[in-house]
Amino acid sequence: MSENEKDDAKRDEILQVHLQEVQALLSRHRVVENLVRRQDMPRHDLVEGLVHKQNLVELQKKLDALPADGIARILEALPHNESLVVWDLVKEDRGAAILDELSETVGDALIAGPAKPTRRPVVVNAFELHNGRLRQTKIDSQAALAAVSPIWVDLIDPSAEELGWIKEVFDLALSDPEDLTDLEESARFYIEDESEQVHLRSDFLLDREGGARNVPVAFVLHQGVLFSVRNEELPVFRLQRLRARIQPGYVSDGKDVLLDLYAADVEYSADTLEDVYAALESVGKQVLATALTDTEAARVLSAIAVEEDLNGRVRRNVLDTRRAVSFLIRGRFLSSTQFEDARQILRDIESLDGHTAFLFDKINFLMDATVGFININQNKIIKIFSVASVALLPPTLIASIYGMNFQFMPEFEWKLGYPFAIGLMILSVAIPIWVFRRKGWLR
Repeated sequence: MSENEKDDAKRDEILQVHLQEVQALLSRHRVVENLVRRQDMPRHDLVEGLVHKQNLVELQKKLDALPADGIARILEALPHNESLVVWDLVKEDRGAAILDELSETVGDALIAGPAKPTRRPVVVNAFELHNGRLRQTKIDSQAALAAVSPIWVDLIDPSAEELGWIKEVFDLALSDPEDLTDLEESARFYIEDESEQVHLRSDFLLDREGGARNVPVAFVLHQGVLFSVRNEELPVFRLQRLRARIQPGYVSDGKDVLLDLYAADVEYSADTLEDVYAALESVGKQVLATALTDTEAARVLSAIAVEEDLNGRVRRNVLDTRRAVSFLIRGRFLSSTQFEDARQILRDIESLDGHTAFLFDKINFLMDATVGFININQNKIIKIFSVASVALLPPTLIASIYGMNFQFMPEFEWKLGYPFAIGLMILSVAIPIWVFRRKGWLR
């Protein structure tokens, strides 16, 4: 790898980190504002305004530390509603410099401001090659779609009208995203003999706070153009758009885009596994450092269950990706360079298999260790009852003997007969407890 390629890769990695940080701040901003908006309190408008300003302070500081080209790439990768929030924070002092770095489509959308409330967000994006880079065009009409020559058309939860545009312009009937989960297993990957269209249906991992899930995505390779249909935004697709815009020569046709999406999905799965490693390491320190109470053990078991589910979804995701890439290799329509890229993706997946297997073993170990602590706590309780029952057997026997009221028992005639019997019972309790403590059975 040349020095320029290394610099580009490093810059791409740093930019992706900045993008994730901005997205996290925007997500927290939405959650807090929605919470405040639902509260019923005095002077609600004033409180909501203060919270709005406080939530944007940290985002403002983050943006102030970024160069203009970095903010431009982030604005292009964000959804339109989120990019407007970022644009409002930077347009006063650095707006001109950022607009010089933006594509015309994104820049015009930001200058125009927020869309009208009655207007549906644009969900069709066409990507053309321009000087070796992908140039994104938001499609809002059939005429706009017919005016471009894309290598990739991406649709997010399209309506019947928008699917009709694809039918009219490209003579291609795409499935509704709601029908993606109804496909039979045998129909996930196939080639239509008449039109030579390549159809794939793959699951892409979406790891968010509150739960991870696999989102189905339908791909169609038709006349050299890649069409992708899904019902929600995915981090892998944002990363692909960002890389293709920044790095010249990153993709050259629809098959390159498809392979890079699968490669990015494997990379995203690897990052998720690193998060699972970190979470299990934290849980492991808690399990192995000190004895656990039942309440702590319950929290640990819950955390382990979450990571086990995430690890299982990653394993399922890479398995699905392996099947899709293997299908592309068997189809014999990849170029020699694309074939080698596909083989590299399969090698990366092979390396992840060992990690997921190791994580399952670690999860099972931590689960067994936690259950062992729960059993120890239960055994301590049972031991207390066992000691108490054994210690109370002698006084019970003594009370039973005196309760029989034998005729020849001089203690009945003593003035101190009852104290004598009670003392005898106490002594009969003390002796077994003393023996148990000496033997170490009460520790």
